[in-house]
Amino acid sequence: MTMMDRKLDAEHPLFQVQGLSKYYGSRIGCADVSFDLYPGEVLGIVGESGSGKSTLLSCLAGHLTPDTGRVIFDTAVGPRDTVIMAEAERRRMARTDWAFVHQNPRDGLRMGVSAGGNVGERLMAIGARHYGEIRGQAIDWLGRVEIAADRIDDRPSAFSGGMQQRLQIARNLVTAPRLVFMDEPTGGLDVSVQARLLDLLRGLVRDLGLSAIIVTHDLAVVRLLADRLMVMKDGRVVEQGLTDQVLDDPQHAYTQLLVSSVLQV
Repeated sequence: MTMMDRKLDAEHPLFQVQGLSKYYGSRIGCADVSFDLYPGEVLGIVGESGSGKSTLLSCLAGHLTPDTGRVIFDTAVGPRDTVIMAEAERRRMARTDWAFVHQNPRDGLRMGVSAGGNVGERLMAIGARHYGEIRGQAIDWLGRVEIAADRIDDRPSAFSGGMQQRLQIARNLVTAPRLVFMDEPTGGLDVSVQARLLDLLRGLVRDLGLSAIIVTHDLAVVRLLADRLMVMKDGRVVEQGLTDQVLDDPQHAYTQLLVSSVLQV
């Protein structure tokens, strides 16, 4: 099913962003960003360092409070503006309907807890208590991210960087979140490890019907994973559209520069 098919099937957007802005004194973090995200859709946000994409993601995920704008999520009880949502409710949502994959997996893992414990903790946070069932789900998810079951009691510090990132993905997805935020998920990994992780992510996105927002500077990542693309420069969205259309026929001079710089490598 294409992104357009999913959009037609969905009655309402899953996630709506309206006029979102964040300033650091006189400096723009992000300015007047608006978009809708539909169930099952993957949005890529690209731009060079300092373009505002990480600030935007932090505002979307509730890690930063925007100065203006609304971030509306279609919760179980209807659309809610997460910017004005009570902190306790936002934290609960972050453990259930939302997930956040950090660039550095150590920021998203409990390094002193076993691999199985990392996955199981998120299950326990939503009420799971049966040890056997928790361990069984942990083993299942380790398998899905290509970590052998006999590593379940190993701590993340015993894993390579790529394995730590796959473990962080398992920890985040085990509770079947409806929206996943990803901050440079392949950043800092060797090229061969990046390729393996991207292939894994593409399979999970397809098989689970994930909705996701992915921030990256790597156009190959969004080409492979994203239905739609937003290009940011100096805190503002300068171009957006279907990923292939934007990358194959960029209209804005900055997007043209980004695409041509990749082609010249």
